[in-house]
Amino acid sequence: MIPPLLIGNWKSNTTYTEAEALVDASITAKKAAGESVWVGVTPPFPWLKALRAKIDAQGADGTQLWMGAQTCSATDAGAYTGEVTAAMLAECVTFVLVGHSERRAYYGETDDVVRAKVSRVLEQDLHPVLCVGEVLEQREAGEAEAVVKSQLLAALEGFPEDRLYRLVVAYEPVWAIGTGVAATAEDAEDMCAFIRGVLDERFGDSSSIIIQYGGSANEKNAAELLAKPHVGGLLIGGASLKAEAFAAMIAAAARVQGA
Repeated sequence: MIPPLLIGNWKSNTTYTEAEALVDASITAKKAAGESVWVGVTPPFPWLKALRAKIDAQGADGTQLWMGAQTCSATDAGAYTGEVTAAMLAECVTFVLVGHSERRAYYGETDDVVRAKVSRVLEQDLHPVLCVGEVLEQREAGEAEAVVKSQLLAALEGFPEDRLYRLVVAYEPVWAIGTGVAATAEDAEDMCAFIRGVLDERFGDSSSIIIQYGGSANEKNAAELLAKPHVGGLLIGGASLKAEAFAAMIAAAARVQGA
C-alpha cells in the first residue's frame, strides 16, 4: 500500500532563516512518523539548493524528506529570460508542482502549457504533481466533474504509461484555497474517487498514482480527510508554514495509517 503523501506548498513566503527552521521541523516530524507517511516541501526557488544540501547532510537516517519546486518552465534551455527549467531543478528536487490553480489564474497557464510542463518534468525523471480543480462558478453550475476531467485528460495526453508511478494528481477546489473554507471530507472523497475513475479509464490501472486533496487542509481536518479511501495525501498551503501545524498533520497521517 502506498503511504499518504503530504506536501507543503510554501508559495512566495519565508526568509531563508524561516525556511531552514521549517525544514528542521519537517525532518523531525517525518522521523517520528517513520515510513508510514511520505513528506515533501516546496520552498521558493532561491532556497532550494541550500536546503537540498541541508537535507542531504542529515545522511541516510530515514528522513526521506522530499524537496520540490513550485513550478518550472514549459521550455528547455534557451533565450527565455527569467525562466527556470526542469533540467536546472533536477539537481535539487524530486518533484515539481504543475498547473497549480494560482499559476492557471494569475499567469494564464493553459492546458497546453501544463501538458508541456508535465513533459519537461518527466524528461528529467522527476515527479509531476498535476493540480486540477474547479472554481466556484463551475461548481455551482454543476460542471465540476467535467472541468476536472477536461484538465486531467488535456494534461495527460501522450503520457507514457510506463512512467505512471511518477505521477501525482492534486485535486484543488479553487473556491477552498486560501479562503479558510475547506470542502467537506465527503466532497474531497467524491472528487478524488471521480479522478480515480477517470485515470482508470484513461490508463486501465492507475493504482500507482497518488491522488491528493488540496484546499485549506489543516491540522484540524487532516485526519478526517486522510481517512477517506480515495484521498491519498494532502497538498497543504498556509498550514505548512506553521511548523507545529504541519507536524500535527504528519502525525495525524501516521495515526490514520495505524503507525
